[in-house]
Amino acid sequence: MRICQLCERMGVSVWEVIDAASTKPFGYVPFYPGPGVGGHCIPLDPYYLANKAREFDFHTRFIELAAEINEQMPYYVVSRITEALSAEGKSLKGAKILLLGVAYKKDVGDTRGSPSMKLIQLLQEKGADVYYNDPYVLQIQLSRGTLTSANLTEECLSSMDCTVIATDHSCYDLDQVAAWSKLVFDTRGATRKLKRDNIIRLRE
Repeated sequence: MRICQLCERMGVSVWEVIDAASTKPFGYVPFYPGPGVGGHCIPLDPYYLANKAREFDFHTRFIELAAEINEQMPYYVVSRITEALSAEGKSLKGAKILLLGVAYKKDVGDTRGSPSMKLIQLLQEKGADVYYNDPYVLQIQLSRGTLTSANLTEECLSSMDCTVIATDHSCYDLDQVAAWSKLVFDTRGATRKLKRDNIIRLRE
C-alpha cells in the first residue's frame, strides 16, 4: 500500500511498475494495491500472531507496521476522492458517492475485514451521501443504520457524483459503469484497459 502512495508522489503508475516486475521469469509474486487490507483470506492470523507475541515480550514490528499501513489506506483513498471531486468543482460534503463492492474480495459475499466498511464510515463522517452496490451482499449494518444494495442502473450511476470501485467483482460491466458515471475512482486497477477521461485510479 505504501508503494502505491510513493508512486503517486513520484508520478509513476503503480500498475505499470507491477506489470514490469511481473516479467521476471521466477521468484516473483505480484501484490496489487487496493483501498485497504486485502489478500486471499481475511487477515486474522497476522494480528493474532502479533498479539500473541507481545504476551512473550516479543514485538513483530514488520507485521505491526504492515497492519498500520493497511489500516491507513482508506483514509488515503478518501483524500484522493476528495481531490478528484474538488477538481470537478464539487465538495465531498453533500456529494453522492456509490461504492461498487463491499465484500472483502471479489466474487464472494463475506464482508469481514472489508476496507469498504471503513470507506463508507469515513465518507459519511465527511458529510457524503453514501450508497453501495454488491450483488453478493444485499444489506450491511453500520453504526449509522442499515444500507441496502442499490440497483446498478443507468439512472443510479448517472445520479452519483462519484462511483468508487472498491471490490472488483467479475460481474461488473466496467465499460458500462464508466459510460454511465460522471466520475469513476478505481481503487483496484480494474479499469486499466479503459481509456476514459472520467476515470481516476490509484495511482495512474
